[in-house]
Amino acid sequence: MTPDADDRAPHPTEDLAADPFRSTPPAANTHARTRRCGPFTVVEIIGEIDLATAALVAEHLDAATAKPESDVLVDLRRVDFFDCSGLRVLCRAETRTRDRGGRLRIISDAPRILRLLGGAGLLGRFAPLSEIPGEGGDST
Repeated sequence: MTPDADDRAPHPTEDLAADPFRSTPPAANTHARTRRCGPFTVVEIIGEIDLATAALVAEHLDAATAKPESDVLVDLRRVDFFDCSGLRVLCRAETRTRDRGGRLRIISDAPRILRLLGGAGLLGRFAPLSEIPGEGGDST
């Protein structure tokens, strides 16, 4: 065995099946990232979200909504484009969160996002916040 052979040896992996509620953050991607902000799990969505990229967002939302009673904020302030593929992923995540006793809210004050939610009849379901509670003036 050479001195650097240990660097090539596989590292032990943790058995995720032992804890079904553990949320493992997905690998980094250019369209979503997840972070903690006080009591919230914040999933920040970035760029263009369409049929080709919605699955990347879904990975983060699935991880964020895995635990019971999760309080998830989906930050859409850096989204350039968002279509019905993104809405489908949001609706699925919101249903999953609600079924587990938690809540999912979105952060956005962009007119195009508000028009999309309104046109789809989802403004009442998501009621967007303009900023993350506690980071500014909104404490809802």
